[in-house]
Amino acid sequence: MKIVSFLLAIAALLPQAQATSRLKELVSIDGVRDNQLIGYGLVVGLNGTGDRKQTLFSAQSLSNMLLRMGVAVDPTQITVRNTAAVMVTATLPPFIQPGARIDVTVSSIGDSSSLQGGLLVLTSLKGADAQVYAIAQGSVVTGGFSAGGKAGNSQTVNHPTAGRIPDGAIVERPSPLPDLSTTLHLELHDMDFTTASRIATVLNQKFGESKPIAHTENGRTIVVSIPASLAGSPSEFIARLENLTVEPDSMSKIIVNERTGTIVMGKEVHVAPVAIMHGNLTVEVQTTYEVSQPGPLAQGTTQVVPKETVTATEEKARNLTLKDGATVEDLVRGLNAIGSTPRDIIAILQSLKAAGALEAEVEVI
Repeated sequence: MKIVSFLLAIAALLPQAQATSRLKELVSIDGVRDNQLIGYGLVVGLNGTGDRKQTLFSAQSLSNMLLRMGVAVDPTQITVRNTAAVMVTATLPPFIQPGARIDVTVSSIGDSSSLQGGLLVLTSLKGADAQVYAIAQGSVVTGGFSAGGKAGNSQTVNHPTAGRIPDGAIVERPSPLPDLSTTLHLELHDMDFTTASRIATVLNQKFGESKPIAHTENGRTIVVSIPASLAGSPSEFIARLENLTVEPDSMSKIIVNERTGTIVMGKEVHVAPVAIMHGNLTVEVQTTYEVSQPGPLAQGTTQVVPKETVTATEEKARNLTLKDGATVEDLVRGLNAIGSTPRDIIAILQSLKAAGALEAEVEVI
């Protein structure tokens, strides 16, 4: 109760006007993005914590790798507990060039109990277009460990079946390059027509000396033409563009986390004139057992008879009236004044939204 009241009080004290934000915090440039890479490989050098015999693909992969090195081994005739089959993933940043290094994540896909101390052997990392963009190899660093033998005598800390290799992959192919020579497409992180229009207005005021250079395509995309004076240096234009400030607009929203009882709302949330009556109805059912003993010389038997008692208690309704122009601050103070619990507040907010008295979007997470 105290925690929720504290959170609501902080939200109520927030200033109504939003602060300005730089464009780099509001938008991203279409085409300037990360690319996901994935590969299949083997981790060797494990201390008996690798895949067991029932994981067939790890033995087959080891046999295929040895065959390429001139060693022919039947995969059905080997059991190597120091090898584990893994899935290797990485993120290819935009504009990265061959020779640069990126981090990789290694995750076991068999029944290996730990990758601690293992070495990832040469693994190709491919993109969505099936092209190889990086080659990974190196020692796996795990954030945990597993010690002991049998299940009853083992100790596991954190998650030893997944790890990382810092700078473990070398880029072999540059990431796809977007065309930034003449036109930019700015993508808003959160769609809003008002914010998109404000961004276009700021860009035209800053760079559109003779004619407008920006216009909104929809509530998320702003199309920007690079000015002729900066046509030869789009990077410089982007650097100037992303440091411009804009006051973003947003919908009035209330976030409700029913699992933790947390409610967050801004002061711009308004409540229509409404009267709230809230009370609790408690129904208690008790069951007691009595022994029914027959009288002397009677032909009956002793029986255990349940006796149920139902008691209903209803609290007196607590009243809260909000007048015209009421804000969330008034709502918070009123709910606290009538002693509402977090569950009560969540129920009241949902009821206000259903009644059309709450001028905000209620999002339950």
